Amino acid sequence: MESLFPALYILAAASFILAIKWMNSPVTARRGVLIGELGMLLAVVGTLLRHEVVTYQWILVAFFVGSAIGVPIAYYMPMTAVPQRTAISHACGALASALIGTAEYYKRLPHGFVMGALVLETLLGFLTCTASVMAFGKLQEILPTRPITYRGQNYVNLGVFALAVVLGIALIFHPEQTWIYPVFMTLALIFGVLLIIPIGGADMPTVIALLNSYAGLSACAMGFALDNKLLIVAGALDGSSGFILSIIMCRAMNRSFSNVLFGAFGTIQTSTTENAPRPVRSASAEEAAEILDAARGVIIIPGYGMAVAQAQHKLRELYDVLSKRGVDVRFAIHPVAGRMPGHMNVLLAEADVPYDRLFEMEEINADFPRTDVALVIGANDVVNPAARNVKNSPIAGMPILHAYEAQTVMVVKRSMSPGFAGIDNELYYLDKTLMLFGDAKAFVGSIVKELSTAVAVR
Repeated sequence: MESLFPALYILAAASFILAIKWMNSPVTARRGVLIGELGMLLAVVGTLLRHEVVTYQWILVAFFVGSAIGVPIAYYMPMTAVPQRTAISHACGALASALIGTAEYYKRLPHGFVMGALVLETLLGFLTCTASVMAFGKLQEILPTRPITYRGQNYVNLGVFALAVVLGIALIFHPEQTWIYPVFMTLALIFGVLLIIPIGGADMPTVIALLNSYAGLSACAMGFALDNKLLIVAGALDGSSGFILSIIMCRAMNRSFSNVLFGAFGTIQTSTTENAPRPVRSASAEEAAEILDAARGVIIIPGYGMAVAQAQHKLRELYDVLSKRGVDVRFAIHPVAGRMPGHMNVLLAEADVPYDRLFEMEEINADFPRTDVALVIGANDVVNPAARNVKNSPIAGMPILHAYEAQTVMVVKRSMSPGFAGIDNELYYLDKTLMLFGDAKAFVGSIVKELSTAVAVR
């Protein structure tokens, strides 16, 4: 039986690696999820079969309680709430890691390397837990999505974190000083809150990836503390992949980690001069349908507004109607569109939009000049030409989708309100741009109805 544990753990580790590899593409993502689930099952079975388990009573209780909570969430949670669910998952995983570390500390009072691993595990676990809860609050709009800032905030944040680190080091050398641990734990929890409140909603994709990395590193440290090699492998995979994804997100926004964490990006920009109202052109659903009907190529750019309006199914209907008319319809995906990495891909997949119709920014930007219509659905900063044209703009240098190069641009939006960056979108004021004011789901539905009626008449 003892020889079975390493085999199960090796198979589980291989499954995790394959899961990450296969989830790299929408075509193999389902296979990746299944192999990841199989790997986790093997890991759990291998752990429960070890002789370290004293009693299975509480394990069974936790299993049924967790299932009673997790299964309904999986079945009834709307796809638009995936970012919030991801944040809560990070909070629960990090809390579990931190509590295990806490239990091991009071049970063993370990020394040396093991104590160092426990300190790192609990520090990352507790701060990730509260940070993820705060991220959930911002994503769910329970908390303000704009940055909450005050004078000297960065110094306060760094001071709290530095004090927690100093106490953690003190615990490594003097683990018998148990009074230090509650203070250390409290500071870690407080720092998680302070870390998120100055970060705006525009940076949530990067923040979620970072929190994923922190949770993984906490699990990795727990593996060293418990001498569990599979936890080390799984935590390292999670931590490194989350960190790499964070780097990709930062590059997609032309931002640095320090700017994301301390830049308060998303504060409404104010001007000291009065600007005269700028004219915009608007169109009705009937006019928009006529333009789309005459087009040969259309690129649809989804954004967070599509998620809020849950317009992805209407977009699928629009795709079907236009495709039947011989129009080449494609979807352009910006890396940070929405509120988590891959948010738009998930929503469009839910509506059964063909995978081969989804194109990343680098793949499709060169095609905009040859495109008749760029249809923007709830996207804002990711199509703002100010990123290229205005040097002092908060989004200056950020890679954007070149919607402004299309022959005609149509933007479905409720109002002229700015995006998370808090600045006007120069795209809206171009002569070639038509604003389609209204709820995205309802407006796209009206366009589909007009196109269907036109086809029926013909």
